[in-house]
Amino acid sequence: MLPFILTAALAAAFTARADTTDSQWATEVVIAKQGDHCADDPSCMNRLHPAIPPVAHANPGDFITMGTRDALDSDLTLDSIADDMAALDLNLVHPMTGPVHINGAKRGDALAVELLAIDPDQYGYTLIVPGFGFLRDLYTESYIVNWKLTPRGAVSDQMPGITVPYEAFPGSIGVLPGEPEVQAWKAREAALAEAGGIALAPQPIGGLPAAVCGPEGSHSADCLRTIPPRENGGNMDVQQTQVGTTMIFPCYVDGCGLFIGDVHYAQGDGEVSGTAIEIGAVVTVRTSIIEGGAAGMVAPQVSGNDEIRDIEPTRFHQTIGLPLKTAGEVPIYVTYLESEKIGALENLSEDLTLAARHALIQMIDYIQAEHGMTREQAYILASVAVDLRVGQVVDVPNYVVTAVLNLDVFDKYRN
Repeated sequence: MLPFILTAALAAAFTARADTTDSQWATEVVIAKQGDHCADDPSCMNRLHPAIPPVAHANPGDFITMGTRDALDSDLTLDSIADDMAALDLNLVHPMTGPVHINGAKRGDALAVELLAIDPDQYGYTLIVPGFGFLRDLYTESYIVNWKLTPRGAVSDQMPGITVPYEAFPGSIGVLPGEPEVQAWKAREAALAEAGGIALAPQPIGGLPAAVCGPEGSHSADCLRTIPPRENGGNMDVQQTQVGTTMIFPCYVDGCGLFIGDVHYAQGDGEVSGTAIEIGAVVTVRTSIIEGGAAGMVAPQVSGNDEIRDIEPTRFHQTIGLPLKTAGEVPIYVTYLESEKIGALENLSEDLTLAARHALIQMIDYIQAEHGMTREQAYILASVAVDLRVGQVVDVPNYVVTAVLNLDVFDKYRN
């Protein structure tokens, strides 16, 4: 009887215990997506203001899991075509999940946010939007690439022979500004717009949460747009913020007001078309508070280990950009300066933007000539797989920016 009794006892012991999924040591705060769009979701916002109430509270060390939406809060699908882009409402950019109040955090502290996991949707897109992007003067027609996302990489019927590796990160992540920051940033951006530069004033139409930022909202004239990154983080689009890295933000309000959105499946340094591989995703982070850590911080910082090395290509092609242009051309980004000197010059001094443009145009020409892609396909590929990098900033007048194409994206080099 002993073997039977022992077997029965062991069976009872094992059946009485749950499987490993029920053995947990960390508290998880889950903020799931609700509804089809940000306007349907009480946990979603697309403007920045300290009056936006928290959608959840979390303690330092908790796992915070957020369902996020694509950058345009769109209805795009694998069957979408360029004509469908006419229905996009840019007043809805960017839908963010949050803010999350971190218990114990105070204004003047810093918030360390460790990126633990990103679970992407199965669909993503990359767009050329007229009037937007680094080469917006050269690309004036709508264009869309629809991506099927797999664990191996992103593939598209519009980009045959290309597989873009999975290197996801949150394009937008940050903390709420305080009232002094809102007023200071609003004033400096208004001054830039008054001078003729590009700056987006607060826009209540489409602003969320509507009770704070909409047309009838309590702070509709002060809710900041999310397109430009600022000292609080936001739309930084820094591809090195991969899973495993820790981002550090100065806190401007008690609780910090953490938000996340605009996840990118992959992106080149520069995001030159104006979009990466834009996706919805589920993102998990955990936080810690650095008491008084905001002192001396003027912008977010990032620390990590081998994440940068892991996203480096094993083979590449590189173009060298110099601050050169044709005589008579006034680069689009300096037209507001109204300088009579710029137009006649063929060489500008210490101009990294012009050098980056020079490198990128050469790279697009190379992709077309060497790999048989159209100019639109080449621009899209550059946005998701070409890194613009500063070569040097000392050899006056010609600072150098390079464009580095990850040749690993071409199936012909891997198979």
